Amino acid sequence: MRETQQDVEQPAESGHAAGPLNRHLKARHLNMIAIGGAIGTGLFLASGATISDAGPGGALLAYAAIGLMVFLLMQSLGEMSTYLPLSDSFQAYGKRFVSPSFGFAQGWNYWFNWAITVAAELVAAALVMKYWFPDVQSWVWSAIFLTILFALNAFTVKAFGEGEFIFSAVKVITVIVFLGVGLLMILGIMGGDSPGFSNWTEGEAPFVGGVPAILSIFMIAGFSFQGTEMVAVASGEAEHPERVIPKAIRAVFWRILLFYIGAIAVIGFLIPYTDKRLLSSAETGDITVAPFTLVFERAGIAGAAAVMNAVILTAILSAGSSGLYASTRMLHGLARNGQAPAIFTRLTKHGIPLPALVATTAIGALCFITSLAGDGVAYTWLVNASGLAGFITWCGIAWSHFKFRQAYVAQGKSLDDLPFRARWFPLGPLVALGMCVIVIAGQNYDAWLTDSPDIKALLSSYIGLPLFLALWWGHKLVTKQPKIDPLKADLRRH
Repeated sequence: MRETQQDVEQPAESGHAAGPLNRHLKARHLNMIAIGGAIGTGLFLASGATISDAGPGGALLAYAAIGLMVFLLMQSLGEMSTYLPLSDSFQAYGKRFVSPSFGFAQGWNYWFNWAITVAAELVAAALVMKYWFPDVQSWVWSAIFLTILFALNAFTVKAFGEGEFIFSAVKVITVIVFLGVGLLMILGIMGGDSPGFSNWTEGEAPFVGGVPAILSIFMIAGFSFQGTEMVAVASGEAEHPERVIPKAIRAVFWRILLFYIGAIAVIGFLIPYTDKRLLSSAETGDITVAPFTLVFERAGIAGAAAVMNAVILTAILSAGSSGLYASTRMLHGLARNGQAPAIFTRLTKHGIPLPALVATTAIGALCFITSLAGDGVAYTWLVNASGLAGFITWCGIAWSHFKFRQAYVAQGKSLDDLPFRARWFPLGPLVALGMCVIVIAGQNYDAWLTDSPDIKALLSSYIGLPLFLALWWGHKLVTKQPKIDPLKADLRRH
């Protein structure tokens, strides 16, 4: 059964096997989901390592390039999700405009991506809690946080929206304060004498390690930005999607530019790339030497490490909650389209796909258990596969948009009737697709450069790609369904 715009706008019925989702997410929820998805431990912890590896100039260039790629992807996503605001967006767009098999693979790939990410966030949250409670077993905290994440998603979509709004607000406020304090320190108003441009001219700065170093940061930055696409999943439960989604889409680029580019610039001005603490914060997760903590301490802010640890915990819970939400909605959408067991179509009276939520939570918990078993090799492979899955999703967004516009024009529809029109088509989605392919191909490029490539390391890095291809080609082999003819693509909104 197709999930059309009319379907999702109707009120939910308790226990209805193909019942619609409720539209209770407001504009402020969408805005925070859009920007909150891009702010996490990648900014708070890993940003220092990027400067250490590539210098302040190299890190800025890499993040700016990824920012452009995300901007182009969000333009593509905005055009499709305002025209067809569906909770199973990536799966539905792939199925309608590329092929049923491509949509099937996209849906399961995205579900897998965030189900595994939930497990990764449980591990990270337990590590953060050791800062305050070093003697408590990690699994205790993970169990507590999994219960909290489940509760936020189990009652109403508005409860999830409010939770994500609060989590994201904490992150946004922290970054804004950091940028303000950093600017005052650069100007010499607080924190002692200003270093001026000395850290941009020291040693090999501003560009360290040349093009290979910038490419390595290119991949790190890409992982940091994963989650911005969740606004399309949330569009299926947004009030007045034709108005609120374009606003959220437009805000993403400028906020990413401000938060990431601004933070990298501040760190680059205040901390030399040769400071070994920049690397150790990312490698060990030691909050006491994270770049945000170092800057706040230099500014004389008391308890900076404890404050940043609390902020990072908030970021982790935000990622876990939104990941559980997105993967649950995708599983529900797959079931509605007959590509997952029918039980996952069932909703509570509040419009929550509870069976899909329970199943996704259970998978997240099982994957977390693999991190405790043996040496955790299985868990490492799962996390690697999940990380690559995000870039595969982005490739699918770009290609689906290209095919969507092709079908839209072929069927004689006017571009003026689109609620939101992506900029720079067709160059935009094609450039974004090319950049994503570069990132996927370069997951572990170092392993290819050795005389005897480490096959195990290569398999671990690229395992997500053959899994996606197996889903795509396996479905095509079984169903023998052809690719979509642009003249026959389903562009119905009602």
